[in-house]
Amino acid sequence: MKWAIVRFPGSNCDEDARFALAKAGLEATYVWHTETDLRGFDGIFLPGGFSYGDYLRPGALAAKSPVMAEVRRFAREGRLVIGVCNGFQVLTEAGLLPGALLANLNLHFTCKEVGVRVERTDLPFTRRYAPGQVLRLPIAHAEGRYYADPETLARLEGEGQVVFRYAPLRGEADPNPNGSLNDIAGIVNEGGNVLGMMPHPERAVDPILGGEDGLPLFLGLLEVVR
Repeated sequence: MKWAIVRFPGSNCDEDARFALAKAGLEATYVWHTETDLRGFDGIFLPGGFSYGDYLRPGALAAKSPVMAEVRRFAREGRLVIGVCNGFQVLTEAGLLPGALLANLNLHFTCKEVGVRVERTDLPFTRRYAPGQVLRLPIAHAEGRYYADPETLARLEGEGQVVFRYAPLRGEADPNPNGSLNDIAGIVNEGGNVLGMMPHPERAVDPILGGEDGLPLFLGLLEVVR
């Protein structure tokens, strides 16, 4: 599979994404956000960072970039789209995933490792994990608190769209680092082909980075039939 890594002004996890995809044996190419044709690619990765300096709202301006028309087309066609951290914010601002990412309850930028429980293993992103497996993944965000209205939240839970949830890593009484409703750390769209998550799996793919718990996510993408 050939992946497009979209670079917005202010992206800073694009190199991490390329390293992770390459580590899994996947080809990846950087694409500037003004591109309007992503034919030839099989998947799209929206990396973390501070697109447009997080002005207005994180991801709000990036959601209007020309490339997002292609991201929407990929989503409609059932092709794979991943948005991590700021990429998750872009996906919600673009209406490709429900809900919003609000300021952390502690009102601080939070950078640390957290526990992340795998809720589904029947998706391309999670097929290499075990049900209920708790991963150790890093987070780095100031606006990562997942919020949705009660009706949307009930639908997400009822239809199994919650893929990752914050969970105790070292016996913490409250493992939720930002106040996300229902401890939500990552969700998918109804078709299961668009993933948004706040923790960074691309920063946990090699022992030199402190762990490899994120690598199975990328290895699972190898098994996707084009």
